[in-house]
Amino acid sequence: MAQRRQRDEAALRAFVEDMARLLGDWGFPRMAGRVVFTLMAADERSLSAGELADRLSASPAAISGAVRYLGHLGMVNREHVPGSRRDRYRLVDDSWYEVTVAKMTLLKTLADAAAQGAEAAGGAGTVAGSRLADMRDFYNWVQESMPTLLDQWAELKAAKAGQPPPDPIGPAVADPAVRPW
Repeated sequence: MAQRRQRDEAALRAFVEDMARLLGDWGFPRMAGRVVFTLMAADERSLSAGELADRLSASPAAISGAVRYLGHLGMVNREHVPGSRRDRYRLVDDSWYEVTVAKMTLLKTLADAAAQGAEAAGGAGTVAGSRLADMRDFYNWVQESMPTLLDQWAELKAAKAGQPPPDPIGPAVADPAVRPW
């Protein structure tokens, strides 16, 4: 029988801070990063604001702002504790997947903006227009490829869980006019 490894709390705290710093470098609010990775690293299904504040040595106001931001992104749910005035916070199942799908509209926005810029720069025949057209083409390609990637992820996840593969998203979603994002 395999022996279960012990948690290394110091290493987990360092992981949380490293991930928050990494996300912060990409423009994600650092406290929100600390909160989301504290929730990810917790063995508990949910944590209260007080538990998050204790684990992060942070103020209640900082925790409040972070969970509000993460809730807006759809990454964290607030659950009311019956008979109490306190709430608990938990990660949404598949939160990274859900956030990625929800933010896919940004790719279309970027592609459309790049197309307008390419046109304003004189078209793809100009140096600036060519760069902007390449940006447009890249984001259009990513958006067109996403349904296939999402299907592959769902199949991989189902295989890891020993379940049959889910129905594919299919070509109807590949049509930009009917994309869920």
